Amino acid sequence: MSTPSTPSTPPAPVGDDDPLGRERAHLSSSRAALRAMREDVEALDISDVTANWVNAQILERQIEERIKALADLSHTPLFFGRLDYLHAPGAEQAEGAEGEQFYIGRRHVHDGDGDPMVIDWRAPVSQPFYRASKKDPMDVGLRRRFGYTGGDLTAYEDEHLSDPAEAARTSKLLQREIERPRVGPMRDIVATIQPEQDEIVRSGLGGTVCVQGGPGTGKTAVGLHRVAYLLYAHRERLARTGTLVIGPNRSFLHYIEQVLPALGELSVRQGTVDDLVAHVEVRGTDDAAAAVVKGDARMAEVLRRAVYAHVGMPGEPLVVVRGSRRWRLPAYELQEMVRELLDRDIRYGAAREALPQRIAHAVLVQMERSGEAPDDRVQDAVARNTAVKAVVKEVWPAVDPAKLVLRLLTDADFLAEHAKGVLSEDEQKTILWTLPGSGRRPVRSVKAARWSAADAVLIDEATDLVERTHSLGHVVLDEAQDLSPMQYRAVGRRCTTGSATVLGDLAQGTTPWATRSWQEALGHLGKADAVIEELTAGFRVPTDVITYASRLLPHIAPGLTPVASVRENPGFFDLRPVAGTAETVAACEELLRNEGSTGLIAADARIPALAEALAEAGIGHLAPGEETTAETRLTLVPASLAKGLEYDYVVLDEPQAVVDGEPDERTGLRRLYVALTRAVSGLIVTHAAPLPPQLT
Repeated sequence: MSTPSTPSTPPAPVGDDDPLGRERAHLSSSRAALRAMREDVEALDISDVTANWVNAQILERQIEERIKALADLSHTPLFFGRLDYLHAPGAEQAEGAEGEQFYIGRRHVHDGDGDPMVIDWRAPVSQPFYRASKKDPMDVGLRRRFGYTGGDLTAYEDEHLSDPAEAARTSKLLQREIERPRVGPMRDIVATIQPEQDEIVRSGLGGTVCVQGGPGTGKTAVGLHRVAYLLYAHRERLARTGTLVIGPNRSFLHYIEQVLPALGELSVRQGTVDDLVAHVEVRGTDDAAAAVVKGDARMAEVLRRAVYAHVGMPGEPLVVVRGSRRWRLPAYELQEMVRELLDRDIRYGAAREALPQRIAHAVLVQMERSGEAPDDRVQDAVARNTAVKAVVKEVWPAVDPAKLVLRLLTDADFLAEHAKGVLSEDEQKTILWTLPGSGRRPVRSVKAARWSAADAVLIDEATDLVERTHSLGHVVLDEAQDLSPMQYRAVGRRCTTGSATVLGDLAQGTTPWATRSWQEALGHLGKADAVIEELTAGFRVPTDVITYASRLLPHIAPGLTPVASVRENPGFFDLRPVAGTAETVAACEELLRNEGSTGLIAADARIPALAEALAEAGIGHLAPGEETTAETRLTLVPASLAKGLEYDYVVLDEPQAVVDGEPDERTGLRRLYVALTRAVSGLIVTHAAPLPPQLT
């Protein structure tokens, strides 16, 4: 399968007997070509091609983005593979037809004549690099993988896919790349995408895909690479409609923020659900019971009732005076207009804007019957008539979403009126801020209210009832299992006319309202017809670690398929009874002797004591999301922030404390499952207290 050259092999003169030298020469030429492409863009003179300063600003920004996209990252391989086709792709596979050779990389590079030197990994001709096999060579004679040290090409490995004499074997370079130590933020996986991952990455823009993936299966990377692929395949459409990546918290977003720029994609927004619904300042918190009720999908019906309860039926006729003429519309005719708008089920605000035009049109009909010839200007004038505006204000008054939600949460009678038959009396009491006789002062204004994150989602729902939310072309939702039904609805509003990639793991749901099934979640998202894919091959978590963590699955997610590690290296795993924090710190010191990053994960309440112990030992540490350096490679991670993060080595402190830190045992065991599966190469579990019985 391979005849790899090693880093210790000195480069020889380039010739037919020196394939590594030829590949290095091609790398050098490709870097020079990329540099020339960048210089060509930098040299563009737009002074004579822009009509005005606005066009000039737009064009300058586009040029700046193009220059950034053409950056040559010195420590990132420009290409990582080569395909030698037996025949030219797309040509007739006639005997004697000449094949072609393509270098596969992170972006397209061409020479001065426009001939490709590196093919973008997303191009159709690159697909066999990920999917071709001995069983289905896809007309590929040779697949060559390259190994790098830093940015230097130091090795290669060949697979002769169409040669029946060569047996299929595991790629050593592929394994080495998968297991390479992790220092700094998350990196792309374009060199290691597996066939089952590639199918998801290249799935079309029109459909929504939900990926259930256990720890280490690469679901986050798959979602990000799908965005990069869709931007490549549907550049113009997504440039108009926009793309968005939604993560669970800032630490996670900081961890993944370099993946898309490394692939040349700079236009994708990133944020959290809280960012989407930031209509008010969040200063308060809910207890678990209140958050569960506020996050329930039934709240959407309560809000809908409360909004449309403002609509009233006209009881008096309307008289419009224009000059010496008076035009009268009877009450029943006005009522028909209101009923028609209600039956159309359009947004509250849109209907409110349509009502004066409906009234004005009815008046114009009367004018035409009397022999006048009014035009559109007359209709607009009638719609702005004082009497018409007064009727609209009374019949269809403006609604402020935040004030509406504030009234629901503070006025027991108002809530009871609109929650009747939807929420029980106990559920209503759970979400009320003030109850009669409680002695608490009522909240008198939106600004004075101590809004919670769940309240902000309710305001977002009410806002959408009044005015339609702008829809994007594609949304990626990561760690989706932790969202409430109302949060799913908030995300779904952002892609009503677009598609989504939903990523998560039901076993890692650590909120009281965690997702019970993907079918249910996708229904709340408005994407009930989405395709659900499951990734079960673990590329990042060692066998011994994932096997131990999977003991929890029957207790936290019965029926879920355990992740099966495909790594040849079983990893390092050790359970250590300890007497105190000093021994936990010693375990960190031990793991820091290895190359790569180390995470110390503990229950949130134990973080201050461990931080003090690390300081006493003279060990510097980072907070989650901060980038590791050569001097500081240890991150102190509260268990509540560990989700989505990975470290080469992990010390997990006191598993039982992690479980006890959550409001219920199942949530605690799920949090522990997350913490146990953050290690890429090795895990030490230290404990003075007994381990949770589910692990023994």
